[in-house]
Amino acid sequence: MKAEFDPVQMAIPFFVLAIILEIALARLGKAKANYETRDTATSLAMGLGSTVAGLFTGGLIFAAALWAYEHRLFTIPMTAIWAWVVLFFAEDLTYYWFHRLAHERRFWWASHVNHHTSTHYNLSTALRQTWTGGVAGTWLLWLPLSFLGFPPAMVAIQKGISLVYQFWIHTEAVKRMPRWFEAVFNTPSHHRVHHARNARYLDANYAGILIIWDRMFGTFIPEVDEEPCRYGTVKNLGNFNLLHNVFHEWVGIGRDVLGAKSPREVLGYMFGPPGWSPDGSRETSHMLKAKWRARVGGQKPEPDPEGSVIPALVAGTPGSADT
Repeated sequence: MKAEFDPVQMAIPFFVLAIILEIALARLGKAKANYETRDTATSLAMGLGSTVAGLFTGGLIFAAALWAYEHRLFTIPMTAIWAWVVLFFAEDLTYYWFHRLAHERRFWWASHVNHHTSTHYNLSTALRQTWTGGVAGTWLLWLPLSFLGFPPAMVAIQKGISLVYQFWIHTEAVKRMPRWFEAVFNTPSHHRVHHARNARYLDANYAGILIIWDRMFGTFIPEVDEEPCRYGTVKNLGNFNLLHNVFHEWVGIGRDVLGAKSPREVLGYMFGPPGWSPDGSRETSHMLKAKWRARVGGQKPEPDPEGSVIPALVAGTPGSADT
């Protein structure tokens, strides 16, 4: 039942060659790509660490998927073309809701934030993957697919295909794809918006492969040429410390929970939106975007001043190290 091949592992040589090619083209002035040595090294280390971390929880996750499959409602043949087509859409929809949850609720944002800590946007940024996703339990969202009857190996392969697809959209070298492609698929333009810290681009473009989910559920925001995307988190970390990049938001949650004055505050700090505070002294992305809307007053907005920029979704709580 285990997948015979892992699309992500097979694609690693391509990832490395693509990053080298992007760097070379940028230095020759043939492509737009901003690389910084320490930033790239941090991204590569995060990718390696994510692979190692996955070894500790992979068995549990696959065992849970097998349990769900043993109690399946239907038996879906892995060899049927129609099954792969259905799974493609079902898994991609699952990814959309996982990704949205991982941005809109602080507990799961803590395991995802490291993917957004780079102030650059290039192919190496795609390698900034979670070390703590297995512990955070976001993998539970995929169990219903096996419960429906998709073999766990089949689901694992499709998840890998999705991740491989998402590698190439982490670039500024590609401006726009053809209009029909932009309408249906996630692209570098759409995903730049997702990584942007500009106020106008908040809470947007959670897609994996298909951007249609964002269009359907009201979370799509297009990239506009008059306001280039800026990257990072609400308060950039200001260092390339690997462990700080990976765990800073978990530390922030722990600090807030220890200082909480009631069970409500504990739940709010853990499962409220990033930036939640009991007295409203901190700002969530919803609050920050509301301020932006009030500021532009319905008129064509000017680019935000550097002092007011915020992340694609608020990384943490203003004024603390985890933001």
